Amino acid sequence: MKNLISLIVVSLCLITACKKHSSPGYSGWRTYAGSKDGNRYSSNDQITLKNVNRLKVAWTYSTHDKDSANRSQNQCNPIMVDGILYGTSPKLKLFALDAATGKQKWLFDPAKQDTSKKDDPLAFYKICRGVVYWEDENGGSKRIFYSVGSKTYAIDADNGEPVKSFGKGGYLDLTEDLGRKTNSFVSGTTPGVIFKNLLIIGTRVSESDDSAPGHIRAYDVITGKLRWIFHTIPHPGEKGYETWPDSTAWKRLGGANDWGGMALDEKRGIVYLPTGSIGDDFYGAKRKGTDLFANCLIALDAATGKYLWHYQVIHHDLWDRDLPANPNLVTIKRDGKSIDAVAQITKHGLIFMFDRTNGEPIFPIEERAVPQNALPGEQPWPTQPIPSLPQPFARQHFGREDVTDLTPEIHKEMLERYNKVKYNVAFTPPSKEGDWIFPGFDGGGEWGGAAVDPETKIMYISNTELPYIQLMIDVPKNTYDHTLQGIGHAIYNKYCISCHGPELKGNGTAYPSLININKKYNDQQASQIIVNGRNMMPSFKQIPDDEKKALLAFVLKLPPKPSDAKIISKEAVSTSKNGLNIPYTLNGYKKFLDTNGYPGIKPPWGTLDAVDLTSGKLLWKVPLGEYPELTKKGIPITGTELYGGPLVTKGGLVFVAATKDEMIRAFDKHTGKQVWEAKLPAAGYATPATYSIDGKQYVVIACGGGKIGSKSGDRYVCFALPD
Repeated sequence: MKNLISLIVVSLCLITACKKHSSPGYSGWRTYAGSKDGNRYSSNDQITLKNVNRLKVAWTYSTHDKDSANRSQNQCNPIMVDGILYGTSPKLKLFALDAATGKQKWLFDPAKQDTSKKDDPLAFYKICRGVVYWEDENGGSKRIFYSVGSKTYAIDADNGEPVKSFGKGGYLDLTEDLGRKTNSFVSGTTPGVIFKNLLIIGTRVSESDDSAPGHIRAYDVITGKLRWIFHTIPHPGEKGYETWPDSTAWKRLGGANDWGGMALDEKRGIVYLPTGSIGDDFYGAKRKGTDLFANCLIALDAATGKYLWHYQVIHHDLWDRDLPANPNLVTIKRDGKSIDAVAQITKHGLIFMFDRTNGEPIFPIEERAVPQNALPGEQPWPTQPIPSLPQPFARQHFGREDVTDLTPEIHKEMLERYNKVKYNVAFTPPSKEGDWIFPGFDGGGEWGGAAVDPETKIMYISNTELPYIQLMIDVPKNTYDHTLQGIGHAIYNKYCISCHGPELKGNGTAYPSLININKKYNDQQASQIIVNGRNMMPSFKQIPDDEKKALLAFVLKLPPKPSDAKIISKEAVSTSKNGLNIPYTLNGYKKFLDTNGYPGIKPPWGTLDAVDLTSGKLLWKVPLGEYPELTKKGIPITGTELYGGPLVTKGGLVFVAATKDEMIRAFDKHTGKQVWEAKLPAAGYATPATYSIDGKQYVVIACGGGKIGSKSGDRYVCFALPD
C-alpha cells in the first residue's frame, strides 16, 4: 500500500510538472505571443461568441509616465505567470501586478539604475514589446529578462530587484560580444526565448551603412555568460561566407538582425529566426550578391547555435523588406500526412511555409524574374521568390485604377501625383524617377505578428494596405561654406537626410520636420536626443563630438563661437559613414496621403484577414478600424493603418486593437463578423494577452498610442465578464 501511495504521489507530481512546463501550452500567457511557438492563441473559452458582449473593464493600471508631448509609446504584450502579470511602461519601468485585480506588487525603474542619464527626460522612451520569464527546475529562482535600449536586465521576479550576479552587475550590454567593436546603435526591442538555461536574443540595429551586425546570441540565464553566437553576416569558414563577393563584408557591414521576434520548437530544440536587411537599406552596390543571411528565416540548434537550414525571402533587399515578426509553428495535414510546419508572414503581404525539420517548402515557390533597371553601380538580383500558396493576404498591385476616389476633387489631385511616379511593378529597383512600395515600408504584415489557431490551422493577420513612394536622390556634394553651419549641413546629409529629407521637412510624426526645431529644443536637449535616440529614431552616439556640434549648429541655427575655429579648419566631411561612399539616399519615407491625411488608395486601408494554412486559401478579409467622420458621410468602413497583432481563442474569438480610432474589438473567428468593441484611453498599438485565474478569463491590452499622430497613453486596460 505504501509503495502504491508513493507511486501515485510521484505520478501526480510528474503530471503537474509536465503541465506546468509543457510546450507549447495554451491555457496561460507565460511568454511573449502567448507561447514559444509564437501563435497568440489561448485555449481559454470562458469568453465566447454568446457572452462577449457582456465584457466590462475589470481593472486598469498605470505608472503615469506617458510623455505629455505625445512622443511616448507602449507596444508591450505582457505575460502572466502564476497569477502575476509582468509588463513595461512607456518609460520602460518593469512592473508586477496581481493579474486578477491590477494591484501593483513591485516596480523596477531603470532610470534609477543608470544615473548618467538622469538629466535626459527622453532617455528611456524606447520600445520594449515584451519580457521573458525563467525559473529553475525547483522554482527557487525566478527571473524576468527585459531590454532597455542596449541593456538587457535580469530582475528577480519575486521582488523586482536586479540580479547582481548576472552579467555586468545585473544586465547584459548588447553592444558587446558582437565579434567587433561597434559604437553604432544596438537595442533590444522584441523579447527572445528561453531554451533550458539559455536566453536567446536578437536586436534592433540602425539601417544605414554604419549599422552594427545583427548576430544572434545565447546567454547563460544564471551567469550572463555568452554561450553561442550565430553570425548573420558569415565569417570566413562559416556557412554562406562563400556567397559574398566581398570577402571583407563581415568586417564592415551590419544588419541582418532579428528584431521581430522568434519561435521555438522546444521538443526538437530548434529556434526559428527571421532577419532584416543589410545596411544601407536602399542602395546595395557595396554589398553585391544575395546578402546571406539577411531577409532569411533561419533554423538553428537552440542548444549550440549550429546552422540547420535557411530560406531567403528577399534576395539583395533594396526595399526595406525586413521579416517583421516571429514565425508561427503549426502542424497541418498534406496528402494524408501530418507535417510540422513553420509559417512566416512578410511586409509584402505573403506567407512562406516550410517543413520545420528540413526547410522544404510546403507549397511550391517560384523564383520570378523582376525588373533590372537600376541606379549606376547597383546589381539587383534577377529573381525574387513568390509562393504559389498561401494566397497573399494583402493586395499585390497599386495601379491607376486603385487611386482613392473619396471625392472627385481628391481623385483628380491624387491621380496627378500618382502619375509623377514612374514605376509600379513590384521589386522595381530604387530610382530617381520613383517607384511604388505596396504594401508600404511598414507592411502588410508587421511586428504585431500573426495569430494561429492550432485546432483549425487558420492564421489571423492585421494587415495595412498603404502605398509609399520610394524616391532616391543624389547624396548632396559637400560643397559647404567654411562655417560651422556649413559643415553641419554636410553632417546632416551624412546621417539625417534619408528620414528628414533634404529640406528638413520630414514626413509625418515618425519622421518629424526639423524646421524651427530650435524653438522646441536647446543644443543640450537636441544633443541628448541624438545620443540616446527616441522611438523610431535610433541612437547616433557614434557621431564624433565635433561633427555633432556642427550638426547642431546647422539644425538649430546656432550662432558661431570662438571655440568653433578648430572644427571649421578641418578637412571637408566625408559622406561615407563606414568607408562605403554611398552616392544615393532615400528622399524620406513618404506615405501616399491626401491633403486630409487619408491614404491615397481606395479602401480598405487596414484589414483583419483569415488564411487557411492547410489549403492556403484566403478565407475572409474585413476592414479593421474606422474614421467616424467618413462613416457619417455614408462611406463604408475603411479600416485604418494598423500597429499591433491579434489573438485568437478557443472560445471562437479574435481580439485585436491596433487601430488609430482607439478601439479594441472582437470578431467571430469563423466569419470575420465583429461581435464586440470598447473604447480605450489611447490607441492600443500592441497585441492583447489573455489568461484565466480561478476559472475567470481576462483580456488585457497596453494602450500606449504615440504613433501616426495618436495621443500617447500609459494605461493597461483589462476586460472580463461580470461575476
